[in-house]
Amino acid sequence: MPDPQLVLAARVQAALSAAFGPSYADADPVIRPSQFADLQANVALPLAKKLGRKPREVADEIVRNLDTAGVVSDVEVSGPGFINLTLSDAWIAGEAQRALEDERLAVPAAGEPQKIVVEYSSPNVAKEMHVGHLRTTIVGDAIARILAFLGHDVVRDNHVGDWGTPFGMLIEHLLDLGEDAAARGDSSVSDLTAFYQAAREKFEGDEEFANRSRGRVVALQAGEPETLRLWNVLVDVSKRYFNAAYGQLGVTLSDDDIRGESFYNDLLAPTVQELEDKGIAVISDGALCAFPPGFTGREGEPLPVIIRKSDGGYNYSTTDLATIRYRVDIEHVDRMIYVVGAPQSLHFQMVFAVARLAGWLSDEVRAEHAQIGNVLGTDGKILRTRAGGTVKLSELLDEAVERAGAVFDEIQHDEPFDDATRAEIVQAVGIGAVKYADLSVARDSEYVFDFDRMISFNGKTGPYLQYATARIRSIFRKGDLTPEDATGPIVLGHPAERALALELLGFGAVLKQAGDTAEPHRLASYIYSVADAYTTFYENCPVLKAPDEATKASRLALCAATLRTLVTGLGLLGVPTPERM
Repeated sequence: MPDPQLVLAARVQAALSAAFGPSYADADPVIRPSQFADLQANVALPLAKKLGRKPREVADEIVRNLDTAGVVSDVEVSGPGFINLTLSDAWIAGEAQRALEDERLAVPAAGEPQKIVVEYSSPNVAKEMHVGHLRTTIVGDAIARILAFLGHDVVRDNHVGDWGTPFGMLIEHLLDLGEDAAARGDSSVSDLTAFYQAAREKFEGDEEFANRSRGRVVALQAGEPETLRLWNVLVDVSKRYFNAAYGQLGVTLSDDDIRGESFYNDLLAPTVQELEDKGIAVISDGALCAFPPGFTGREGEPLPVIIRKSDGGYNYSTTDLATIRYRVDIEHVDRMIYVVGAPQSLHFQMVFAVARLAGWLSDEVRAEHAQIGNVLGTDGKILRTRAGGTVKLSELLDEAVERAGAVFDEIQHDEPFDDATRAEIVQAVGIGAVKYADLSVARDSEYVFDFDRMISFNGKTGPYLQYATARIRSIFRKGDLTPEDATGPIVLGHPAERALALELLGFGAVLKQAGDTAEPHRLASYIYSVADAYTTFYENCPVLKAPDEATKASRLALCAATLRTLVTGLGLLGVPTPERM
């Protein structure tokens, strides 16, 4: 699907070459939205300085050499040299028709597909997921879906925290409870928060238990078979919990995507050795450290990345470096996206800097931190329970569904629903509301978690968008048709038809931008714009009662193209779209 801005940019660049010579063929045409036309080329203003001419003269020269055939219906120079460009109705209609007839909505697949790792969610074994995991899971899943749709080879990586010193106390606590408690799903183990807190309390208050726990850590790190077996019991309990949470959220993570910290345990020593051999890691105050250039403390002293602690142990930095090394040397990835909270920014900057010094990252292989902002309560502070504790993710989602049900029951429906259908719709609305509210905000920004706002059927919300798709489907049901029956041809008459068709043409460009920047909010905003344009169309352009058959066929085709764009776009955000609402 051609982006109108790119199409016009190419035409203006050709005009620049024709008017001022081939050296200007790559000049930025500065295509922007215009309040006087569809788009505006503002290149004449900066170009005039280079040419030593008046901007208006430069603009007139560009227009004289501009090929408008088949795309542009009107060109006008205004102000000091703005070139206002109005697209041809026939071109817009033709491109919308092409999108309708293409299974990918005329969105091209990547010309040079990359292998891309998207690391997201990353909870800890034997700990419940909380609201802090909400954004990393939702945003990461959307990024993975978008990149996969664009044709890239996407590796979903759930970098679970499943290794380290806490597992000594967790294994010993499991033994105290009885291993069979995990097998039978005893709440003392399956309630991960209570399990972890009980183990921590014993560790801090019982010296004999603490000593046992420390010895168990040594056995775990040494790979003692019985300890590893017990560790796997805890991992399996956690996986069952993770999968339930992912199923409730509707994200695309599975057990096959889990590659926890333990996976890289045997790679830590070789990674450290390579950094030493290359002279990147040196001993400082008994610890092995790297000092990437450009990172200093308050007093100007170089900041270290500790790669091996003074007691010989490894840390998160070691694991992250081993992970990068593995992904580059073994998996041969082109891009790594770490969907992790913003407070980890300095950590990743420094780890990436060390990886570049080691030659693992380069212009051809890049790593990026897709920073995630905090979720706030309506008081503007980090979202907490009334008692001040961390909000459990499962409880948050359950409340979202419950509130969605209450709102759903208050609105008027075109047709009655049985209890099973209602429950299915309400589940989709509640979860969709939470996900869209999150994804509609720039991922590095904080946002206020407000049930009343996000579950509203009006405004920039998930339920509003879901309802838009259901409303389009209802038109086809009332006409005893399916969206596949709508083949057009699309012909534009009413301004609302034109505005909707033009909006649809931006889908491919928005997807590419969202994938390039790992920013799903760009797609979320676009989908809302499409739904908003459709609402105006719906209110002004009768479909089933159109004035003639040709107009009806055209409007049905526009409905079908809009439906597919909304459903595809929301699907890439992980937001479900019920058939009826």
